[in-house]
Amino acid sequence: MVVGSPPTVRRRQLGRELRALRETSGLLAEQVATELRCSTARISRIETARVRISPGTVHELLDVYGIEGPERQRLVALARQAQETGWWQEYSERLTWEYSTLIALENDAAELRWFEPSVLPGLVQTEEYARTVIRKTLPGHSAETIEEKVGVRMARQRVLSRETDPVRLWAVLDEAVLRRLVGGPELMHRQLRHLVDLSTLPTVRLQVLPFARGASACITGPFTVLTFPETADADVAYVENEAGDLYVEKPAGVARYNLVFDDLRADALGCDDSRAFIAEVADGLT
Repeated sequence: MVVGSPPTVRRRQLGRELRALRETSGLLAEQVATELRCSTARISRIETARVRISPGTVHELLDVYGIEGPERQRLVALARQAQETGWWQEYSERLTWEYSTLIALENDAAELRWFEPSVLPGLVQTEEYARTVIRKTLPGHSAETIEEKVGVRMARQRVLSRETDPVRLWAVLDEAVLRRLVGGPELMHRQLRHLVDLSTLPTVRLQVLPFARGASACITGPFTVLTFPETADADVAYVENEAGDLYVEKPAGVARYNLVFDDLRADALGCDDSRAFIAEVADGLT
């Protein structure tokens, strides 16, 4: 069992259901820990999806909660599904827990609603744009480390083009993102043409928030709201900043970010006008 292993949607669901069963049983985490001869912290990590949990441990918990029959079978099967590992696990020792979690959730998501006021979202960056940004944010790191992180970022983008259930991306970009010459005019021209191409995909919606729209982009920093295929899987908001990454899971908090996103997209240009705007900015760099 790996402490700090990034949670998949299935593991989050399993943790929520196990916590609900414990609370329905009227048991404290300390009492369950005593029954399983483990620490209270371990019960907490299981319920918050901070650790992987084996089907055997699920059986032990369900014994304590008195769960039998089809419900027991369903939860044990869910535990088996939650044990499946993703491609990012091979980098687990070199990625932060927060970043690994983002990758895992992106992999399971149905849609990403993304706002960026400064740089392009990682899922739409070209390799050379990504390399330039990563070098800037990781000064002093070796070329090997930089290239590994570039490789991880490029691998993340496969969720947009995979054959089965590609993730839908809806991004609102502040005009500053397009105007900032990351890597110089030639590199930025290629990056913007890549954006134009991506915007023609049926699963990608890009909108530009022009400077002329006023203070709209000033109300918040970058954030992403992730939604999932199953209605039982609650939306998650991901907020990245210099103080550390934050995952917002409480419904009221996520609702706030959804409301902000709706306001931003309403103020932004439509998708067709945004595509033309991006192309115009790109043409101005040649």
